[in-house]
Amino acid sequence: MVENIQQIAQEIEAAPLTNPAELEQFRIAYIGRKGRIAALFDNLKQVAPELRREVGQHLNSLKNRAQERFDQAQEQLASAADQNADTGFDFSLPTVPNTLGTRHPLSLVRQEIVRIFERIGFNVAEGPEMEDDWHNFSALNFPENHPAREMQDTFFLSENKEKLLRTHTSTVQVRLMENNQPPLRSIMPGRVYRNEAISARAHMVFHQVEGLYVNKGVSFKDLKETLYYFAKEMFGQDTQIRFRPSFFPFTEPSAEIDITCFICKGEGCNICKGSGWVEIGGSGMVDPAVLHSSGIDPEVYSGFAFGMGIERITMLRYQIKDLRLFTENDVRFLRQFEGVI
Repeated sequence: MVENIQQIAQEIEAAPLTNPAELEQFRIAYIGRKGRIAALFDNLKQVAPELRREVGQHLNSLKNRAQERFDQAQEQLASAADQNADTGFDFSLPTVPNTLGTRHPLSLVRQEIVRIFERIGFNVAEGPEMEDDWHNFSALNFPENHPAREMQDTFFLSENKEKLLRTHTSTVQVRLMENNQPPLRSIMPGRVYRNEAISARAHMVFHQVEGLYVNKGVSFKDLKETLYYFAKEMFGQDTQIRFRPSFFPFTEPSAEIDITCFICKGEGCNICKGSGWVEIGGSGMVDPAVLHSSGIDPEVYSGFAFGMGIERITMLRYQIKDLRLFTENDVRFLRQFEGVI
């Protein structure tokens, strides 16, 4: 038995382990369950009892040495494979440039909207995207359990519904009126959230721009002239605008804003569904209750407000038919706007 152990020990030390095939043969011959070392352990019971302890120690040493030799060879082969893989790369090859897009179309349109309104005295006001019930609903004439709240599916952030993601940028109007006294003339561009199914025409995250003008003697005529100016600057001087009666809790009277279709110039096409008009937003005179709740005397001051979806304006201006393109970050889509100023 001892002679066999010594012979196998010599074979283990001399065994070539230079490739995966030789390593596998070594494992089967010496380490595997049916290998030669395992056979020696099976024959240990035939050794005389007084020698069994000593022979067993030699067998354990043989087994450990075989495993050690196997592990070392396996590590060396793996390291060599990694080195070969690294050296296989040609570092002299030219670099692959990063594929870049350009300014996002929503950013382009937002900047243009800001520039247009700045020219007639509007500044930019911003507010938090995480809001409370008061600024998002109650202060805007949306009392609790009012049916108008059903128009806006809301992401609430707490069980008591006191914290939420704003559903419109009208919240900034409230904060502006609470913290400042008239005259007020601002636009409020920003991101808003509504729990809606994502499709080519709707998204759970989108952008709005709203406007507010509060001063003594502000009338619906001022609202109309402001929006006439905006429509002509944004869509062209031949653009016409019309107002259709509507309902919004925070304005009275209220009106939807339509412009002549820029494709067919009012003749009727598939874009405007044959009507010659496309809707761009809503507007109206600020409800006296909203002025009062924000600390402004409605007997002294009046004001108008309007709101538009930036995605809607962008889709109309650049004839984009799928709203999802704005959030997919496809460079091929973004590079189409390289020449836009």
